[in-house]
Amino acid sequence: MKPILRAERMKPVHSDIRGPLYVEAMKRQKQGIDILKLNTGNPATFGFGLPDSIRNALMEHMQDGVGYCDFKGMPQARQAICDYETSKGIKGITPDDVFIGNGVSEVVSFALTPLLNDGDEVLVPSPSYSLWGNSVYLEDGKPVFYTCDEKAGWYPDIQDIRSKITDKTKAIVIINPNNPTGVLYPKEILLEIIQVAREFGLLIFSDEIYDRLVMDGKQHISLASLTEDVPVITLNGLSKSHCLCGYRCGWMVISGPRELTEDYRQGIIQLTSLRLCANTMAQIVIPAALDDMETPASMVRSGGRIYEQREATVRELEKIDGLSFVKNDGAFYIFPKLDVKKFNITNDKQFAHDLLDATNILLVPGSGFDWKDPDHFRIVMLPQADVLSDAIRRMGTFLDGYKQK
Repeated sequence: MKPILRAERMKPVHSDIRGPLYVEAMKRQKQGIDILKLNTGNPATFGFGLPDSIRNALMEHMQDGVGYCDFKGMPQARQAICDYETSKGIKGITPDDVFIGNGVSEVVSFALTPLLNDGDEVLVPSPSYSLWGNSVYLEDGKPVFYTCDEKAGWYPDIQDIRSKITDKTKAIVIINPNNPTGVLYPKEILLEIIQVAREFGLLIFSDEIYDRLVMDGKQHISLASLTEDVPVITLNGLSKSHCLCGYRCGWMVISGPRELTEDYRQGIIQLTSLRLCANTMAQIVIPAALDDMETPASMVRSGGRIYEQREATVRELEKIDGLSFVKNDGAFYIFPKLDVKKFNITNDKQFAHDLLDATNILLVPGSGFDWKDPDHFRIVMLPQADVLSDAIRRMGTFLDGYKQK
């Protein structure tokens, strides 16, 4: 037999969050070395427990999840999602516009597969969570990365977006709050993106998975609430706001003119029907979770874990010579910048490997988030504040005198 080879479409696909450096770190962990894993946003790893609202919903309704449910999702779950998104100002939606999947990761494939033909382009932010670019590759499409400008607070560069639109462009992705920068976008930026989509006839994908984890008194604005004439796919879930990563509970909501999305919608129905249904045990908890806004709010107000962990991180980062950063507004990520001249850095993967060797701290370099220059890395701010403070001090000690060879 000939060797069984990967398909060509797999060549550009990458997962640095659990890529080769992660594999190396796990080998060391098996050898008894204590690895601080700042590579993935998994709250349960750092002691964030199951909210009582979720536990009670499971106990009361467990029997309801034994059989298959509607391919779009359980009616009561879709109603709760519709009510939630409507409360955020999205107009004209019904539970029929809601599709529930096994995490936003699966929902993204439902959103892209019916849309893209070979070579079609999707505008994706840089930096961004690599799921989006990878998923476009897997559909034989082409992710075209537009710049989020650090000098402008990591906001999308609207002129850069406009310059990259071609006759192959089908959609534009925003992640708000962004992963990996943790930055929240204001209304003015969202309106500009909507105007671009309006002018060029683009579908908008608005990934809002961190919308309930916003700090400093700021408020998240759902992009779809700002337009009724542009089709928008809003994506969200419970993995982050209610610390339910393993439950794999995500959804998408289609809004905007129905006549513009009807055929596309039928493609989504084809896919979700094939899959039969999403995990019912996760769907059971959706109404309770969306009725429980105290759980996420308690984590991001002053005194809450995520807020205090963010504060501890930035306090220590400010002390490191050769590092700069934009303080995040939401989520639990920050994306510091390295002075590449000071540290002679030409390869950010090598930097991350050197850091692991010296400190046993695992993180993801900027290239893992489709950032073009070797000068950034993401910190996951989920460990307790004292653990993070110690970790950042260790990074500072490592960087003191560091020169990449």
